[in-house]
Amino acid sequence: MSAIARTIAVFCGSRLGNDPVYQQVAEHAGKVLAREGIRLVYGGGANGLMGVVADSVIRAGGDVTGVIPEFLSEREKMHECVSELIVTTSMHERKQIMFTRAEAFWILPGGFGTFDEMMEILTWRQLDRHDKPIILVNTDGWGEAVMAMLKTAVRQGFASEQACALLQVVPDVETALACSVWREQGIPVSVDTL
Repeated sequence: MSAIARTIAVFCGSRLGNDPVYQQVAEHAGKVLAREGIRLVYGGGANGLMGVVADSVIRAGGDVTGVIPEFLSEREKMHECVSELIVTTSMHERKQIMFTRAEAFWILPGGFGTFDEMMEILTWRQLDRHDKPIILVNTDGWGEAVMAMLKTAVRQGFASEQACALLQVVPDVETALACSVWREQGIPVSVDTL
């Protein structure tokens, strides 16, 4: 049985980036999630694109779960207005909670933290730890360098051809929504340790 995911984790920057289009796509993503009744699970910060997505969901009347490590609560400014705020002891615990709660993952523009989250969730899928959709929203070509890196790993013999297919690259949030299909049978498989 398949259905659109009811909880989606969004990985994105704790900064806004240099191009206003990044902020626009983050705001639009929040509106779409709220409109569809999909709970947002995200990194718990009030800054950057993370804060924009959360604020957009909240303004549109949606539900938000923020997950933030205690040591980042000042640096990323914990979002005080989310429906649920979970403070963890480590980055690993944060990622595990986000993974467990999400039925699909959207990757919006971001930096090193976004890359870390994306690569870990991709690796878990490659290792058959889950079969949840992983969708990169290629805003203004942002994801092209990411895909080039993955394709280079394949070309150099460090990953199989099938590995790139684990990540769906889409042009916009509406397509990401259409790809966020949760197949209920055979999932979820929880990750016990990181």
